[in-house]
Amino acid sequence: MKLKVVWIGKTKSAAIKALTQEYLDRLSHHGDIEGLELGSEEALLKLAESSKTPPTLVLLDQRGRQLTSEELAEMLEAHQLRGTQSLIFAVGPTDGFTQPTRHAANLVLSLGRMTLAHELARVVLLEQLYRGFTIIKHHPYHRGD
Repeated sequence: MKLKVVWIGKTKSAAIKALTQEYLDRLSHHGDIEGLELGSEEALLKLAESSKTPPTLVLLDQRGRQLTSEELAEMLEAHQLRGTQSLIFAVGPTDGFTQPTRHAANLVLSLGRMTLAHELARVVLLEQLYRGFTIIKHHPYHRGD
């Protein structure tokens, strides 16, 4: 399964860039991963439409469904087992995704009820994806209750 984590907008903070790269590097040990910075929602939709096999598109939005780390791991594992070829997680622009983009998604997830800066949300998403893969592999990184 090819995993893409995309975000809309330029990254200004060196610290966010470093953390993004740190988690992309960690995730690369668990599969084919790519991080992409896109300029617009339209570019995200074109990316999704350009694939030979339609990807599963997961948007992060405060109005989305909340999952535990274990539930996210179960979702990732289910996609692996069913042979999903491409899974795209997208973090939106500062003001969130528009309704047409939300409608195009297969799933809309929320990281919680609190508002996070979109650059910080990306790092939290990457950490949770990494945590999810360590849960699947029974790695001690995740010490759940």
